[in-house]
Amino acid sequence: MSRGEALFAGDTHVGLVRSGNEDAYLVAPPLFAVADGLGGHQAGEVASSIAIDTLLEAAPRVAEAKALGRAVRQANSAVISAAEQGRGRSGMGTTLTAVMIDGTRLAVAHVGDSRAYLLHYGELQQLTDDHSLVADLVRQGRLTSEESRVHPNRSVITRALGSDPDMLADTFEAEAADGDRLLLATDGLTSMVPDDEIARMLAAAPTPDDAVASLIDATLDAGGNDNVTVVVADIGRPASRARRAAGSPRWGMRVLWLVAVVAVVAAAAWIANAYARSQAYLIDENGYVAVYEGVPGTFAGISLHWHSETTTLPVELLDPVIATRLREGLRVDGLDEAQRRLDQYRSSVATGTAPVPGQ
Repeated sequence: MSRGEALFAGDTHVGLVRSGNEDAYLVAPPLFAVADGLGGHQAGEVASSIAIDTLLEAAPRVAEAKALGRAVRQANSAVISAAEQGRGRSGMGTTLTAVMIDGTRLAVAHVGDSRAYLLHYGELQQLTDDHSLVADLVRQGRLTSEESRVHPNRSVITRALGSDPDMLADTFEAEAADGDRLLLATDGLTSMVPDDEIARMLAAAPTPDDAVASLIDATLDAGGNDNVTVVVADIGRPASRARRAAGSPRWGMRVLWLVAVVAVVAAAAWIANAYARSQAYLIDENGYVAVYEGVPGTFAGISLHWHSETTTLPVELLDPVIATRLREGLRVDGLDEAQRRLDQYRSSVATGTAPVPGQ
C-alpha cells in the first residue's frame, strides 16, 4: 500500500506449522511496528495486540526516540494490567520493535528479538540488538552467528513486554538516506532466511509490497516453522518539481520574496542550531570513541556539531554491532546520554562482556 509518495507495506502469515498467529503489526506512517507474542506463553496473541494498540494511542507526534520509548513502556504496563484483569492470561508477553520516520531520520524503540534493519546504499544493517540468550552468547564471542541460528535455546529471550513493570526499551536515533529501505520483522523471518538473502530480496523488489511478499514467500519455502510478520517502508521522497508561475513578477515583488526567503532561512538556521545543541553523538575517530555535541553533517553549509572529547576507549573492543553504528555516528539525546553510553561501554570492556578482538 502507499500514501502519497511515501511507500510502505506490511503483512503477517501464520506459517506452515502453528495453528494460530501470535504476531501483530502496525503501519501508521510515520509510525511502524511489529510484535511477536511469546511462544510458550499463554495468550501471546492478546499481548501482541494490546501492545500494538497501546503504542498507537501513546506514540509521540514527532520522531523522538525517548518519547517513543515511553510509549513502549505504556504498552508494557497495558499488557501487565490486562493479565491482572483477566484479559488474556498471567505470564503472557510480547516483543515490540517500533520505528518513527521523519524524512531520513529514524527514531527506534525496541524490546525482544524482533528486528529493525536498514538497507542503506544497498548494504543491509541490523539496527537493533536482540534481547536473547543466543545473542548474548554471540556478543560474548561464545557462539558464531551461524551457530546461533540452530542453537536449541535460540527462542529464549531476555527482555519482553508483560513481565517486568520496570522494563526499559532500547531507544536510539539513526540517520538514513533517500532511497534506503526500512525492514521490521519478527523472528519467523530472521530465523529462517539468512541476512544476505533478505538483503538481496529487499534490493530487488521494486516496491515495499513486492518486498513483503517475497520475504514471506521465502520464509514459507524454508519451512515456515513460526508465524512471520514483515513491514517495509521506503525512506525519503522523490524531489518535487518546482512550479513556475506564468509571467514575470515585478521587481518589487522579487525583493519582497527575497526578504521572505532570507527570513525563513534565518529562522530555520536558528531552530536547527537550537535542536543540534540538545543532541549529541558518538563516533569512531581514528579507532577510538569520540563524543560530539550536536548532529553529524551541516545545515545550509554550516556545521552543527562541536567536539566534546576523544576518549581512550578503542572501538575494536566493543560489541561489533555498536562498532558498526559508530562508524557513521551513533546519535543520542544530549551529552548526558552520551556519557551514560560511554560508562556502559567502559564497564562492558572492563568486565570482559564485550568480545575480544580476533575472537
